[in-house]
Parts: sequence; C-alpha cells; structure tokens
Amino acid sequence: MNAFFGRRYALSASHRLHCEALTTQQNREAYGKCNNPHGHGHNYIIEVLVGGPVARDTGMVVNLVDLDEAVRTHVLERFDHTNLNLDPLFAVKVPTTENLCREVFRLLEQAMPSGSELEYVRVEETENNFFQYFGEGPREAAR
Repeated sequence: MNAFFGRRYALSASHRLHCEALTTQQNREAYGKCNNPHGHGHNYIIEVLVGGPVARDTGMVVNLVDLDEAVRTHVLERFDHTNLNLDPLFAVKVPTTENLCREVFRLLEQAMPSGSELEYVRVEETENNFFQYFGEGPREAAR
C-alpha cells in the first residue's frame, strides 16, 4: 500500500516565449506580452509529489533530506536565477511553463531516492496559472 508525500520549492527565473518557426506577428499573437524581446521573470513554485510504500523502519515514503538534495542538485541549481532560454533543454523548444514542468519531471524522475516514485510535478507560474505533469507511460494512460 502506497502513501504520498508532497513538498514545495521556490525558484526565480526569466524567459521569453518565442518560436523561431513563427513570424514576428505570429509570435505576438501566440504569446502576447510574454514575447517581449527582453524577456520577463517569474517566482515559480515547484511542487513535487512522491509515492511509495511506507518504510517499516522510518515510517516515511521518502527521506526528506534525500528528496531535498535531488531537487536542489537537479532543478534549483540548474534553473534558479537563470534565463531559461539559455538552458540547453530549451535550445529547440520554447521555455513555456508547460515545457519547464515536463523537464523538471524528467530530471527528477531519474534522481528519485530508492523506493520512491515521482507521481507528478506541479509548477505555479503566477497566482492564477499552474501546470502539472504526470509523466508518460502506464500511469498517464490510466488517468
């Protein structure tokens, strides 16, 4: 029987939403003010939900110290106070928050502490906008 543990992290980053395959006008229409040539920033909240069996010895789904270390080294150190457009992950894709959410999931999925599974990543971009990604494969098909 699995239980779940969620934790939130904060990071600040900038981006410009712009697609090279679109014209200047198409970019303005698609992204509006987010297509500003100088970019703009957000104070993102990254929420991570981890699931797994509750360990008999510790009573935990995941060791919080190990989870914090995974998020710090694979996400926060990489993206905090950066321009997302300059990260190699966004060299050929627009750094929308949807894409950021997917990339954070992929980075963390490979770094999960033993015995736990990443259920989803949620990224809050603003007070009103948030994005969730549950990964690909059987879990996504079951939803």
